[in-house]
Amino acid sequence: MEFLNGLSTERLKSMELNHESVVSTSVKRLLLVLVIIGIITLIGCKVTYSFTGASVSKLTKTFSVIYFQNRAQLVQPALSQSLTDALIDKCKSQTSLKYVNETGDVNFEGEITDYNTRPLTVAADAQAATNRFTISVKVKFTNAIDPDNSFEQTFSRYEDYNSNLDLSQVESDLSAKIIEMIVEDIFNQAFVNW
Repeated sequence: MEFLNGLSTERLKSMELNHESVVSTSVKRLLLVLVIIGIITLIGCKVTYSFTGASVSKLTKTFSVIYFQNRAQLVQPALSQSLTDALIDKCKSQTSLKYVNETGDVNFEGEITDYNTRPLTVAADAQAATNRFTISVKVKFTNAIDPDNSFEQTFSRYEDYNSNLDLSQVESDLSAKIIEMIVEDIFNQAFVNW
């Protein structure tokens, strides 16, 4: 009887080892299949990450910005250059496009159409309490790769300031803020809102 119990124990151990071997082989096969599926998925799919939100076609390689002329009634001499440079810098830092002097795959051009200050609110003594400083820019964006994304639009932004201050005291700071906002609007219209 002890002999039979010994054989049964050996058979039972052998069956357990065979079962572990089958389970181990099955797990290995499952892992292999998952790895193959993962590789096929990675090869078949392309994921594009954009921390800026800018969306640029793979075919689009270059951009250009034509100097923005100042056609406003009140002309601030450095404004055209500041706006042009700010737009170039924004496109360089937020896209992988290369800046070119000739017409690029995408092209910005336009003019400053308004540069003014107006009283906004009037105090009890009929004096202006707040003034509004406004800059408007007409932009023509041409996308040679995807013409449906081309546009012509006027972008306008403003900043309010205390009327006790002369425009010359705040003009430089306010212009810089407004240009930054307008450039952001232009960039978003050109690249983010596709």
